[in-house]
Amino acid sequence: MEGVAWFLHKYVMHGFLWVLHEDHHRPTKSKLQKNDLYGLFFAILSILLILLGTLNGFNALFYLGWGITSYGIGYLLFHDIMFHRRIKSIRWRPQTPYFQRIIRAHATHHQKSTAHSGVAFGFLYASKKYNQG
Repeated sequence: MEGVAWFLHKYVMHGFLWVLHEDHHRPTKSKLQKNDLYGLFFAILSILLILLGTLNGFNALFYLGWGITSYGIGYLLFHDIMFHRRIKSIRWRPQTPYFQRIIRAHATHHQKSTAHSGVAFGFLYASKKYNQG
């Protein structure tokens, strides 16, 4: 899923659908962003895939739907809660090198990325070049 998410983030969100992602890269006081439509889309898609996969004897669609759901949970925890602190009452300060690396990578992404250029498009994986030191 990370490869698909990287591709969609780089070529769709920072490409022809930048209009839905741009507010995510700008300061805002709003609780919701147009960017949240991506999460809604993938939630609906995963529900449909799970349902269709169940109706057809637990075929590949079922597992694909659960894969998207699992990735979405990771995205919610890391991206929305840990990094962007969209739930203010939760103050998660990770100490592991892995989480520190993806936090640094995502911070760099927000500092250096525009509509058609950028760095660090992954959400749950970051290159070791983002290790501290």
